[in-house]
Amino acid sequence: MARCYISIGSNIDRETNIPSSLRALKNHFGELIISSTYESEAVGFSGDNFYNLVVGFDTDLDVKNVAKILKQIELEHGRIRESKKFSARTLDLDLLLYDDLIIEDGRLQIPRKEIEQYAFVLEPLAEIAPASKHPISRLSYKELWQNLDKSNLKQARILPDWPLRNGDGIN
Repeated sequence: MARCYISIGSNIDRETNIPSSLRALKNHFGELIISSTYESEAVGFSGDNFYNLVVGFDTDLDVKNVAKILKQIELEHGRIRESKKFSARTLDLDLLLYDDLIIEDGRLQIPRKEIEQYAFVLEPLAEIAPASKHPISRLSYKELWQNLDKSNLKQARILPDWPLRNGDGIN
């Protein structure tokens, strides 16, 4: 059984797409560990703010099948694959970690570099997996978060209107 962590982001119809993606993830992978939701400014382009969070789950599926399911969920939520790297998104699901696997295989990169680059990925990951260690640096996500330069931090923990925990059985 592998422990996976994925980042979830949306800045288009985010109040609908985030909870819908959580239900889809639960349907595919079962019980979810869900971080708080963070609102952050768009990175690399001018656009509406994103909602971001990280979800963990255990699976018997191999890494490529997990990635394939995540892409399918994105497509079901209106994600257009031909869009630029830095652009508005209905839904962005990035496989951050698959146990301690280190892989660079075309578009599949684990661990994702974004873990150490962006507060909107690292803070929610450190929240739900503080003692887990980055497979390359071997630092815990709590340590990585403590060491991250937060001088220009432009994100805030929010309490969205959707029921994430217990109310709809997601967690």
